[in-house]
Amino acid sequence: MADSKSLISRVVELGGREATVLEGTNLRVMIDDIGGMVPELSGLRGGEEGDSVHWINAHWMPWFRSNTGRPYTDTEHGSFWKSNLLYHIAGNFPCIPNFGPGHIVEGVPVPPHGWTSNQKWRYVTNDTDQQSGAIWFLSVMESPDKGFPLSFSKIDALIPGQAVHYTSIRVRNRGLADTEICAGWHNVVGSPFLYEGCRISGAAEKWITPPPGGEFDTTTRLALGAEFSSLSRAPLLRGGKTDLSIVPAPLGHTDFATGAVSRSAPLTWLGAVNPHLKMVYLSFATGPALEEEDTIALYFNNLWMQYGGRPFTPWAPYEGGPDLSYCLGLENSVSAFAYGLEFAREMRHVLGNPATVKIPAGGHKTLRSGVLFGPYGGEALDGGILVVQAEENRLACTGKETAFFAADPGFHILAALESHHV
Repeated sequence: MADSKSLISRVVELGGREATVLEGTNLRVMIDDIGGMVPELSGLRGGEEGDSVHWINAHWMPWFRSNTGRPYTDTEHGSFWKSNLLYHIAGNFPCIPNFGPGHIVEGVPVPPHGWTSNQKWRYVTNDTDQQSGAIWFLSVMESPDKGFPLSFSKIDALIPGQAVHYTSIRVRNRGLADTEICAGWHNVVGSPFLYEGCRISGAAEKWITPPPGGEFDTTTRLALGAEFSSLSRAPLLRGGKTDLSIVPAPLGHTDFATGAVSRSAPLTWLGAVNPHLKMVYLSFATGPALEEEDTIALYFNNLWMQYGGRPFTPWAPYEGGPDLSYCLGLENSVSAFAYGLEFAREMRHVLGNPATVKIPAGGHKTLRSGVLFGPYGGEALDGGILVVQAEENRLACTGKETAFFAADPGFHILAALESHHV
């Protein structure tokens, strides 16, 4: 049955944005209608040594996020924000069918990170599942261009006793031809969860930085187009190595690295540990080993290390000004770096893994994912996570020791909700 403290509510947040809040005993999440943005994923901490129990938000809330309540227009806002996405951006958001900059695909203009992160999701209904006690809501979206005939159905859910936000996105192809797309989640953490000394870990077995010719050419401290086997030994542009697994203080660079997840991995995961707060943030999704005909598996970890390397708007308050944005992207996707759908279609594979997924004509595929945010005890994960194992009713995260978190990593409850409501 549902937890007595589980709540579902419709709210209007900053900037007049309509949103849905799901709240359980130890996790609260707010999901905007616009772009499916998740500006809040708050976990409970405290209660020891005189501290009061309080909510702490893991997600990035950019200083430049517009709160005027006015719709974005290129004429009024383009010179500063550059795009509708950056006008509304916050926290986590779904990226389909594009993962990267806006561009033309098959004659259709596709926005940065796709329609799912730019258009308004239409809220449909919410309920409490009588069997699992999960609280959930359904929202839907249609692509705005008939040249790309996709439709999307999204379920967001919390399960009692778990500090996990679950999301299912079903992608339907209403066209007469198969369509190759990119798909992913753009999880971004920020203050007060993120600060110097946090530890980054992922499922990837090997890593590569993007090739020259993209947005990181002028901001990178890392060698471009370079492969490396461990986050702890990433090659620098000017020679030497650096340890990407330890979050630095702001250092005047913005970098990106993609990691290929093993084809034998049942779970794709990427996370950060704050050893000072004793909290872990872990984004996870169906891994390559469990990909089925109607399932979207995510083949890549992506690290977007926004450590102050963009001296231009909207990251800086004026062109040439100081970058005021310090955040970390912990993203999972099927894509080619963050260079967009057309680039992914041309490249086909990155480090041996597919860069696109095919949605069959008249058919559908479903992306299932979760985000865990919660405390751990002792020093178990202070040095980061080495291994994540999916067990029947929990996630086992092993560092110095193993910390267990109640979860449904097989997404069985999410799949059951889909069968009745999508």
